[in-house]
Amino acid sequence: MLVPPVFSPLADELERAYCANSFSTMKADIHPEYNETEISCACGAVYRTRSTKQDIKIGICAACHPFFTGEQKFVDTAGRIEKFTRRYGATKK
Repeated sequence: MLVPPVFSPLADELERAYCANSFSTMKADIHPEYNETEISCACGAVYRTRSTKQDIKIGICAACHPFFTGEQKFVDTAGRIEKFTRRYGATKK
C-alpha cells in the first residue's frame, strides 16, 4: 500500500527560501542576447529557433541527411583512385 507524502508548511517555506537564495545569486548583465534566429540549410530547409547567433547557415540537416532520409550515397572510390593515379602517376615497382 502506498502512503501519500506528507506536506508541511515548514517544508514548503524552507524550499521557497532555498530556491529564492539560489536564483538571486545569478549575476546581472553578463549573459549574451538570446534572440529568435533562422537556421538555413544548403538544401533550402529553414528552421526557426532561438540562439545567441544570428542567421546560422549549415551544410546538412535532418531534411537532407542520408540517415534521416533513408537514402544511401555511395562514394566512387574507383574514380578517386584513378584521379590520384592520373595526377601523381603510377607507382614504380
